Amino acid sequence: MATSRLEINFIRLLSRCESLASEKRGETEWRLEKYVGALEEMLVALKKSSSKPTPEILTDYNRKVDFLKGLLEADKLPSPAEKSLANQFLAPGRTPTISSERTPTSKTVHIQSKARCAEEMRKELMSTGVSNSGSLETDFRHRKSFPVDERQSATELDAILQHHNNLQEKLADDMLNLARNLKNNSLAAQNIIKQDNQTLTQSMRQADMNFEKLKTESDRLEQHAKKSVNWFLWLMLILVSFTFISMILFIRLFPRLR
Repeated sequence: MATSRLEINFIRLLSRCESLASEKRGETEWRLEKYVGALEEMLVALKKSSSKPTPEILTDYNRKVDFLKGLLEADKLPSPAEKSLANQFLAPGRTPTISSERTPTSKTVHIQSKARCAEEMRKELMSTGVSNSGSLETDFRHRKSFPVDERQSATELDAILQHHNNLQEKLADDMLNLARNLKNNSLAAQNIIKQDNQTLTQSMRQADMNFEKLKTESDRLEQHAKKSVNWFLWLMLILVSFTFISMILFIRLFPRLR
């Protein structure tokens, strides 16, 4: 099926939004929000269009638009830790938007966004060890203890990253278990449906055999009934003929008295 004009414009705008999202957003932030809003409206119109694409393509379009919306919402969070956690739950598109892409741009944007969040967290943790005091003695003490604070900040950063990795692994395990349970339930339902289909097929086959037997017996009964009726007619005909002949002989042998 040929691509409609609306879908072509949607793909162009989606590619432009992914390109803006991959750049450092500052002055272009408001443009990206406007573009994503326009993408949502075009996606709704595309779903209602008579020449809409296949459900799989629509699902991927919807996934990419939701990813861009989530990316904008994550950037508005106040702390880098919240941004990093929100980025972990974003799901980029699975297929390239345009044919010239080797890998989906949304996946690249997702990786870049997670890297930016990690860098912001590192800078925030590193900046906590710096003091704003103006005295030389305090400044000297802070300079002396800076390597310790730096190591402590790095340790805290590693702990936070390890915690996020553990959360991500736990979510992956939960999703894997859910997928495994869903697969087992699907296989069980498939086996039950298969057994029901076999039972139904056997019942239909047995019903056909019973119908054939019933038809055969009905034909035999009909033939038997016809034979019985024929014998009865012949018997009645013979009885009437015998009675008629007997009456004639009786009249001949015993004439009427005068």
